[in-house]
Amino acid sequence: MPDNSIGREIPSEILAQFSRNMFAGAYVNTPHVRQDKGNRTLPRLNKLVDNLEQVIVKTGLKDGMTISFHHHFRDGDKVVNLVMEAISQMGIKNLTVAASSLSAVHSPMVKHITDKTVSRIFTSGLRGELADAISNGIMDNPVLIHSHGGRARAIESGQIQIDVAFLGVPSCDVYGNANGYTGRSACGSLGYAKVDAGHARKTVLLTDNLVEYPNTPFSIHQDEVDYIVVVDEVGNPEGIGTGATRLTKNPKDILIGSLAAKVIACSGYFEDGFSFQTGSGGASLIATNFIRDYMLAQNIKAAWALGGITGQMVALHEEGLIKRLLDVQSFDREAIRSIGENRYHTEIDASYYANPLNKGCAVNKINVVVLSALEIDTDFNVNVLTGSDGVLRGASGGHCDTAVGAGLTVVVAPLIRGRSATVLERVQTVITPGATVDVLVTDRGVAVNPRRPRVEEQLRKNRIPIIPIAELQQKAERMVGKPEPVQYEKKIVAVVEYRDGTIMDVVRQVRIQ
Repeated sequence: MPDNSIGREIPSEILAQFSRNMFAGAYVNTPHVRQDKGNRTLPRLNKLVDNLEQVIVKTGLKDGMTISFHHHFRDGDKVVNLVMEAISQMGIKNLTVAASSLSAVHSPMVKHITDKTVSRIFTSGLRGELADAISNGIMDNPVLIHSHGGRARAIESGQIQIDVAFLGVPSCDVYGNANGYTGRSACGSLGYAKVDAGHARKTVLLTDNLVEYPNTPFSIHQDEVDYIVVVDEVGNPEGIGTGATRLTKNPKDILIGSLAAKVIACSGYFEDGFSFQTGSGGASLIATNFIRDYMLAQNIKAAWALGGITGQMVALHEEGLIKRLLDVQSFDREAIRSIGENRYHTEIDASYYANPLNKGCAVNKINVVVLSALEIDTDFNVNVLTGSDGVLRGASGGHCDTAVGAGLTVVVAPLIRGRSATVLERVQTVITPGATVDVLVTDRGVAVNPRRPRVEEQLRKNRIPIIPIAELQQKAERMVGKPEPVQYEKKIVAVVEYRDGTIMDVVRQVRIQ
């Protein structure tokens, strides 16, 4: 009968019965506890690493691995470029970048693609110089475009396996408790980063604001974090949130927003305790304000609002018109302030928000959503990814997630933009399938999907004139003419994944005329 390390007799059959090993000492199997208990001095254990190069070595990052980033800093993000430059200087190649989204500020990624540091990209969106380069065929492998819910599904199911997550956080203590609403680079909710932190093989936090332990309340917690690096700046506040999201003065947006609010108020979905989501675009913000007027006039309050939260949503919450806010991304300074101050302004992660394969995501319970569109076709398919020239310039985001989950999906768009029609016979790229879109509101009329006859009946009953979407398309064509088809090469530069993981569309390289 063997003895363990403290001289206790443990029968071998007990070890076998419980599938356990013999006790070998208090410190043997607890690597995060120091073995110098009698000599410990403050501060105690920490996960700090001196610089990025050291932390990259510690994570074991090697050629061909997958790294991830979040986009809560938006156009103020400093983390992606900082980390990628360090990785490039170390000569690591053939990486997959699994970012929740990429924007114009990430143009240095072009260099990392060219020098083979990056060979694959998974993302919700692409903009600016990076998007142009990818549209023109710079990558050997097509970019995978997924929705926010689809990304959470892929990570949680193991379809995307993150080797190292590099996550910028506005405040963090020495053990890895972090939040997004304190510090000079405050960005509000860390809803996309939370999924990465929970599933990456190694998680590295970058912060410019190291605070006293424990940093509570926390969004990312210490048991998910391996290493922490303090850097000069994780985000530029001017790019993260430039004050309150500004209301547009564009007459078209005002008309569309007011009409969208009227559609919602007359739809049958507008009743006490309803829930809704609106975006940060001009017409959507206007719609939020007009919805407020209808709520006051009819003594209606919303039980909750969802999604990327704006200052307009915060104002309704603080006025008592929305009881709770569920925030996966804070869009402006008012939303950032509110999530740190208001008890019922709650941070949620991307899986809770929109993962189609978990045990129940929030979009499944939403009554009304207002969404924008770059293009919509006569089958109500929506494009928010590529421009009329076929070039990547947008993001899938939560568009298809909320469209399928909401009871009423309202798409807002001007009939034409400049000299380009918004309503077409066929969109360049399908991000949201027409079966999930109910109403289109333009500055030239309202169209209802024939799949929703009760909605159309309800709107007609309230004297909202309805125009078949084919007539709107023809009207747009008469105004700007029939567009010449975009010419594409055979090469596929991006693949559009639906939220369930199936492939819905592809984007081809634009042919240079």
